[in-house]
Amino acid sequence: MSVEPFTRLDNAPEIRKRLLPYCRLKSGDIWIDSVAGHKVGLLDAADSNSVEKIFNGEKATLAVQDPPYNVVVGAENTDCLSKRNLADYVNWSKHWIENNIAVLAENASLYIWLGADQREGFQPLPDFMIMMRNYSDLQSRSFITMRNQRGYGTQKNWMAVRQECLYYTKGNPVFHVDAEYTDIPKILRQGYYKQVNGERTDNMQRSKSGNIRAGNVWVDVQQVFYRLHENVTGCYAQKPLKCIERIIKASSSENDLVADFFAHSGTTLIAGEKLNRRVFTFDNDPIFAELTIRRLEHFRKTGLTGFQCGNPFPEIDDVVLTVKKDESKTSNRRSKLSNVSKTAEPVLF
Repeated sequence: MSVEPFTRLDNAPEIRKRLLPYCRLKSGDIWIDSVAGHKVGLLDAADSNSVEKIFNGEKATLAVQDPPYNVVVGAENTDCLSKRNLADYVNWSKHWIENNIAVLAENASLYIWLGADQREGFQPLPDFMIMMRNYSDLQSRSFITMRNQRGYGTQKNWMAVRQECLYYTKGNPVFHVDAEYTDIPKILRQGYYKQVNGERTDNMQRSKSGNIRAGNVWVDVQQVFYRLHENVTGCYAQKPLKCIERIIKASSSENDLVADFFAHSGTTLIAGEKLNRRVFTFDNDPIFAELTIRRLEHFRKTGLTGFQCGNPFPEIDDVVLTVKKDESKTSNRRSKLSNVSKTAEPVLF
C-alpha cells in the first residue's frame, strides 16, 4: 500500500518548518486567480476587515462552511484543530457567522458542517443551533447527516459514523432538485399512490429519475481518501468532493460566487472550478492556504482532483512519513482475518 508523505500537518512542527518557506501567502495576503477569478486568502474568518477585504463588496449566492468542530480530532489537540471552552467556541462562531451573513446575497444558501461530541452532551451542535436562532435573516431548512465509512467507538456503544450539516437560507434562493439524485437505483415500490389524470400511479411511476434522492441522510459518499485521487495528504479534516459538489449543484447556478471561510484542503475551490462557479476561500493557516492553491494548479495541469498519496510539496520530497509495522503482528492479523473470512458474513462500512 502507498505511504502518504505527510502526517497530520497541523501537528507536525518539524515538517511545518520545512513547508512554511514555500507558502506564498503571508497574513492578510490574497491570491487572485487570473483564469477564473477565484480568490484564496490567508485570513481570519472571525475578523470582519479580513472578510470585507477578500469580498470587496461582492455577494455570494452560496456559502459552504466547515469550521473546526471543537472536538478533539484523532485524540490530539492542536492550534488548528483544537477544542476550546464551549462558551468561547460559540462566541467565536458568532463572529464568523455574522461576517458570513454580511457577504451573502439577498437570496442565498448557507451550509455549515459541524460536530457533535457524544461524550460531552453532543456539543457544540446544540448550543450552536440555539445561537443560530438569533439571526432572523436566516431560515433553518434541513438537518443533513452524512455517514462516514470509518468511525470510532467501543464495544459498549454505537459506533460514531456521522457528520452533521445544517442548511439555512436567506430570502428565496435556488434549489436544483436534480442535484439530489444519487447513483443508487430504485428497486422497491414504496406504495405511495396518487391519482394523476384519472390514473392511479405509484411513486416510482411519478418519479423523475430511476435513482433515489439523497434526502437528508447521505450514505453514498466515498470517504476512504487514500484510495482516491482527491486525497490531500496531511489534511485531517478533508471533506469528500462529491458532497460539496452536491451542495454547489443544488444551491447555486453557473457563474455564481461561492464562499468558504475554512479552506483546509481546498475541496470547495476544486468543486467550484469543476462546476463553473467562482470561489472566494481562505484559511488562517499558511500551509492549508498554499495547499488549496496548489490543488487547483495541480487539477488544471493533470485533471486530477488531488494528490492521492503523492507529495504536494516536491521541494521537500525527502520528507516521507515512514510507517513501520511489526511483521509478526501483521502476519498474525492476516491469519486471523483469513480464519474469520471463512465463516463471517460481509460487513458494509
